[in-house]
Amino acid sequence: MKLSEKAEEILEALWIAVEEKGQSSADAERIGIPFEDPAYGELKALAFIEVTDGRVHLRTEGKEEGERTVRRHRLAERLMMDVLNIRGEGAEDKACQFEHLLHEEVDAKVCTMLNHPTTCPHGKAIPPGECCLAARESGDLGIVPLTELKPGQEGEIAYIQTEDSKKMQKLMAMGVLPGNRINLVQAFPSYIFRIGFSEFAIDTAMAREIHVRK
Repeated sequence: MKLSEKAEEILEALWIAVEEKGQSSADAERIGIPFEDPAYGELKALAFIEVTDGRVHLRTEGKEEGERTVRRHRLAERLMMDVLNIRGEGAEDKACQFEHLLHEEVDAKVCTMLNHPTTCPHGKAIPPGECCLAARESGDLGIVPLTELKPGQEGEIAYIQTEDSKKMQKLMAMGVLPGNRINLVQAFPSYIFRIGFSEFAIDTAMAREIHVRK
């Protein structure tokens, strides 16, 4: 089932109203979408909401979908800040656009890449998904900084997280590129890793910026 963007925004606003105030309804002003919008009819046809006395009520049938919508939005916020280094109003706007793309297991892949975060950048809880529960049961940490590996362990490079273009160029010149295998040889006093047949030494700060999939 793929809802329209406006329908997802309505569910998100209603779910947050429940989360923050324990209210299962809201008016159009709080939701930010006028009642004339066809998205309300879309949700009513699915029995996700009811509209009575100028207020929209979130039905039990719509709560699960509303929770998934909020989860996607808050994961998008974390992605903007933690990986893309986009902050402020720009991050919020882009998160609102990006959340609608996190369907068909894409949200699980993003969640795994972010190490199953429990809160958004504003400190609000991110509803856990099946991938989070499976990771906790298996002890799988997903994607971690290189500093989390022990000497002798290896993984696949997922991404580099740095705003310093010179560092980025230096690491890429070493072969630190997404998809390449990296083996940690030594962790003290400096981090020495192997990519292919070459070994390189970097400090702890730079090692933290290399994220690998164990």
